[in-house]
Amino acid sequence: MNDWIIPGWQAPPHVHAITTTRTGGVSHGQYESMNPASHVNDDELSVIKNRFLLQQSLGLNSAPFWLDQCHSTQIIDLDRDKPGSHADGSTTMQNDVACVAMTADCLPVLLTDRAGRRVAALLAGWRGLADGILEAGVKLFSPEHEIIAWLGPAIGPKKFEVGGEVVEQLTLDGIMQTEWCQKSGSRGKWLVDIYKLATLRLQMSGVAEVSGGGYCTFTDEQRFFSYRRQGDCGRMATLIWIDHRVGGGQT
Repeated sequence: MNDWIIPGWQAPPHVHAITTTRTGGVSHGQYESMNPASHVNDDELSVIKNRFLLQQSLGLNSAPFWLDQCHSTQIIDLDRDKPGSHADGSTTMQNDVACVAMTADCLPVLLTDRAGRRVAALLAGWRGLADGILEAGVKLFSPEHEIIAWLGPAIGPKKFEVGGEVVEQLTLDGIMQTEWCQKSGSRGKWLVDIYKLATLRLQMSGVAEVSGGGYCTFTDEQRFFSYRRQGDCGRMATLIWIDHRVGGGQT
């Protein structure tokens, strides 16, 4: 049995989305149990089984499009581009093609438009945020004010402690630092609210509706993997796909 997260957003009924938690898979130890990531030293066979279980549970006819994430702003258009492995986002207008972002403290962001014509999944760690992964994702859609966004589980604002050099890179003209960060109790450190920062950057890009957030992968050990808490660990998968079948999908 699993307790996977279904986004509470106003997406059209044919747009389906979900974030896995630690439950529902076959991995052991620090990867227990639903780890779909192949790059974290988990048993290869367990990862393959987890991916199959996930696909089966969601009723997908084909495997989700797994990325080799590298904290970039590269987004693959699965309808047009020749698929490459190194990217931190994917998008599609096809039916039954699942875009995926894998995280363990970083922020997964899902995008669609009000008509559900296109979907996208993005990995927004601090490097991706600083370099403009969200803005690149918004440019995939037109017009921007028709986009709705959902922010999946990430490290919470009381645990995301960074140095001043990171804050400097995250700072964007038009968004005051006081809106998304505050001084930490540690000398020279700051606490960043990644949910608030992502929301502000999306709104500046023209996105009118942003929902989600409110989780903390660091503190909720039962539900989430956390790289900062565990070091070597599994990943959660946040997926989005289009399914026009009546009752299609599991969300």
